[in-house]
Parts: sequence; C-alpha cells; structure tokens
Amino acid sequence: MTEYVIRLLRSDEAPAYRDALIDLLVDAVEGGASVNFVWPMTREKSARWWDRALGDIATGERRIFVAERNGGVDGTVQLILAPQENQPHRADIAKMLVHRRARRQGLGKALLDAAESHAREIGRTLLTLDTESGSDGERFYARMGWIKFGEVPSYARHADDPVPVPASFFYKVL
Repeated sequence: MTEYVIRLLRSDEAPAYRDALIDLLVDAVEGGASVNFVWPMTREKSARWWDRALGDIATGERRIFVAERNGGVDGTVQLILAPQENQPHRADIAKMLVHRRARRQGLGKALLDAAESHAREIGRTLLTLDTESGSDGERFYARMGWIKFGEVPSYARHADDPVPVPASFFYKVL
C-alpha cells in the first residue's frame, strides 16, 4: 500500500479539510458509489452535506477520519455514535470514500481499521453499516470480517439509475 497518514479530525482543523472532502464526495458519486446521492453531483450539494457533517465533530456524535498523502486527501470514513441512551456500546460506519485514483491499494482497509480501533478505544463494541447489495463495498466488508445480517429490497437509488436497488446490512462485534 502507498504510505498514507490516517488521522481523526478535530473540530478546529475540520475547515482546512472541507474542500478536499467536498471533492472526494463528488468523485465518489461521479464514480458510481452508492453513498446517498444521485447524479448530477455538484460541489454545492457536497458542500451542504459536509458542512453539516463537519459540524457534528464538535458535538462528539461523529468522528471523521481522513487518509492523507503528499498534502492531499484520498479517503475518509466516519464513525457515528449511536445517540440512543440504551445503546452506548454501538456506532455506525458511514461514508467510506476512497478516491478513484487511490482504490485497490489497501486504503479502505486502513481507514476501516482506524475507525474500528477508535471505536474500541471509546468503548463501542458493536458496529453496523449498510451498503449496496452486490457492490464492491459488500464484498469488501465481508472480506474484512463483517457479518451480513440482512438485505432490504428496493432500498435506495443508485447514483445514475432511478430504479431502487437492494441494500445489505452488516454488523461487527469488536
């Protein structure tokens, strides 16, 4: 794998990463990733989403990891802490994004490992996520030891197709 630095963003440094994260989300959607957005994907739409997400760092409910190399950001993943009072042990993995230029180099695994390690450090013992059924993401999470526990038909549209596709749901006990 190419050498990356994986870091957990602090709220005071998040603004410095905003533009790179906006570009990363646009690249993911333009590349066909099913990450809750459809074409056309604009920088403005991405900026609105990231402004909300980066704001959640300060509250502690969202942890955002970035993968940096040579001053650029090639990947990110989020750990979203369950807000329910009866689920202090749980969190969700979300927005696993790896730029097209950096795929298939082990970066997704490094990001996921960082998020899982941090979850353990803060006492989260159960992680969940969803991804498009039949996708590279589904195969990736299975390879990483995640357990598929179900599939929901017609769950969400793909970025470039109005017909809803199924989603697979996974969990991992840490």
